[in-house]
Amino acid sequence: MEEPKIRHLEMIQEVISRMANNSFALKGWTVTLVAGIFTLSGDAIGTNFWFLFIPIIIFWGLDAFYLSKERSYRALYKHVSGLNPDQIDFNMDTISFSGIKKNKLWSCLISPTELFFYLPLSALSGIIIFIIT
Repeated sequence: MEEPKIRHLEMIQEVISRMANNSFALKGWTVTLVAGIFTLSGDAIGTNFWFLFIPIIIFWGLDAFYLSKERSYRALYKHVSGLNPDQIDFNMDTISFSGIKKNKLWSCLISPTELFFYLPLSALSGIIIFIIT
């Protein structure tokens, strides 16, 4: 492989890694925030339980957004890896890959990696609220 192609692929891989790290951090912040709300709210949560689900929904959406961007950059990586070295232009635009069904925000919202984290967290929060009230 030519040096420009390797550099371009490394640039894309750095963005992919950053998106994956953002997703991991969001999951950590979600658990921390929900646990903090439970801890600080005490008995008051019984009457105003709905506010607990707001951060879960917001972080779920943000996490899906980062997953969508990560998937688009993975598609760009695959595209660039198939190019000839003389076709490398260091383009980082993923707009042409955002239209792929699995890269869309809705597909990312219902992807297994998102569902297996946020649904159990929501269910556990609901169970705790039910027990408290």
